[in-house]
Amino acid sequence: MVRIPSLVLAVGLALSGCTATGPDALTLGLTAPQGKFKDNDPQDFGTRHPHRHEIHGTDVSKWNGAVDWPKVKASGIDFVFIKATEGADRIDQSFEENWRGAARAGIPHAPYHFYYFCGEPDVQADWFIRNVPKASVSLPPVLDVEWNPASPTCKTRPDPQTVRAAMSRFLDRIEAYYGKRPIIYTSVDFHRDNLVGHFRTYQFWVRSVAAHPQEIYGDRNWAFWQYTSTGIIPGIEGEADINVFSGTREHWRRWLVAAAKT
Repeated sequence: MVRIPSLVLAVGLALSGCTATGPDALTLGLTAPQGKFKDNDPQDFGTRHPHRHEIHGTDVSKWNGAVDWPKVKASGIDFVFIKATEGADRIDQSFEENWRGAARAGIPHAPYHFYYFCGEPDVQADWFIRNVPKASVSLPPVLDVEWNPASPTCKTRPDPQTVRAAMSRFLDRIEAYYGKRPIIYTSVDFHRDNLVGHFRTYQFWVRSVAAHPQEIYGDRNWAFWQYTSTGIIPGIEGEADINVFSGTREHWRRWLVAAAKT
């Protein structure tokens, strides 16, 4: 059985910047359905399997190589998050190609910035604004916050108060410029260390590849769930991330309309 919020709640929360549905928006059945996309390392999510969600998307960067966007569209992908910038001086080398390709294919798309905690939020906001044209952004931009132990230049882990202050400054700058409240992407450990109980008025895109987000993120409302990094999407060579939207296809339609207006 599907539990659907009212139209007022679904659209109202989307307009206010909150997720239109909570972490248990769908009361799911007892058996996992056939997957929309293949997965080289599928996990057992029990009765709350991501395949039960109607809206699937992906996220891409230079590491995905050349993307065949018409083929991705034909595969049934509903949205894509595209890496734009990193830190204060790096632009993803595939950003422009991916941005134009997704637009030509008619796939709803949003840019994301990978944050460096050894840099200043204003400088990073300026870099993102310089490289992501305001006129082409129809969906909320994304702030990607996670620890980055593999970075050769930025392994800094500030205290939680410093982390949240930097995030707030960056988010405020981006919202003021683009006129849209950004989405926050985060991982399990970063959220546990810094974000529990905070940023309640923001939509979240959460990573959880071994369990349903409600088991990992507690009462955190989420709009998007990245459930695998080993998915197979026609048009993308090799393995790819796959994400789902928390609500139904009708909620998604309303979310797109609300996002485009804000």
